[in-house]
Amino acid sequence: MPGIRFLVTNIVAIRPVLYASILIATLVATYAFKLRTQGIFACPASGYPADGYLGYCNASAYGDYDHGALWFGMEAEAEQHAANADVLFIGNSRMQFGFSSAATAEWFVAAGASDYLLGFSHLENETFAAPLLARIKPRARVYVINVDRFFDDEESAPGAAILRGSDMQRRYSEKRLWQRLHRPLCTRLPRLCGQELAFYRFRQDGHWLARGGGPAHPQPVADADPSEREQWEHYATLARQFVSKLPVDRKCVILTVVPSPATKRAEARAISAALGLELIEPQPEGLQTFDETHLSVLSAQRWSSAFFDAAGPQIRQCLAGTPVTPAG
Repeated sequence: MPGIRFLVTNIVAIRPVLYASILIATLVATYAFKLRTQGIFACPASGYPADGYLGYCNASAYGDYDHGALWFGMEAEAEQHAANADVLFIGNSRMQFGFSSAATAEWFVAAGASDYLLGFSHLENETFAAPLLARIKPRARVYVINVDRFFDDEESAPGAAILRGSDMQRRYSEKRLWQRLHRPLCTRLPRLCGQELAFYRFRQDGHWLARGGGPAHPQPVADADPSEREQWEHYATLARQFVSKLPVDRKCVILTVVPSPATKRAEARAISAALGLELIEPQPEGLQTFDETHLSVLSAQRWSSAFFDAAGPQIRQCLAGTPVTPAG
């Protein structure tokens, strides 16, 4: 029968096209699923500041953007503000969330000065901060350092990758490009994206804003039992070396320790004593974190307000002094 032969012939001819179409559709669906669960689309877009960027997305195929953004000069405006800030804050993510508060912003408006929070995730320390400062060449007249394991020579994963890895600039450039798609799509169609924890950085002052991460699990702050005492002198040596290279008078280097559920207060005090510098360590009652380590918005507001009550006169005195010439 000619009609049946014609039909069979066409089915046989179509089969490769159908197979290819199914294969392509499967590959596209697989890639889309990976983007949604492991890439930038695992995180919300609800925290993008009008003038800011996504610094970190808690997804295995995206992760950190913040380190490379400033190291490779991908966020020129943020780098410029960091270089020109009157007061530069340095430390890890606990520092970032501790000072990302209305109290910080209001204090600097009242003082007629500018600040920049130059902290990073992954318990970042001086191994990345020192070479970054050498590249940025800040003009700050005051440095506030969160002593919380900042003076350590164990490199973080992002820091080591940038300092010693290969092809890292291209990888971070790709992350920047993904944000140009992620921001408009997930803003207009929020259901396209997940709710993994994300940190967003304001370019003007470096403050962070957190979104996603699921329900809050607050924990009270507390002091950790002293540990690794045998390393404290080594940390103090690293601290002396770091502070000696800052282009400001020692009285304008302010040490603090942002509290967490396991605050290394005894260690911070030992390092401060070895340096001969005061440790500004306000301890308001009832502070809590929004996760296992970072101060909640309300607690950060209370803690940072207490910090400026204690350190404000010293900061103002330094700001009234002679402008600083960048090192290097």
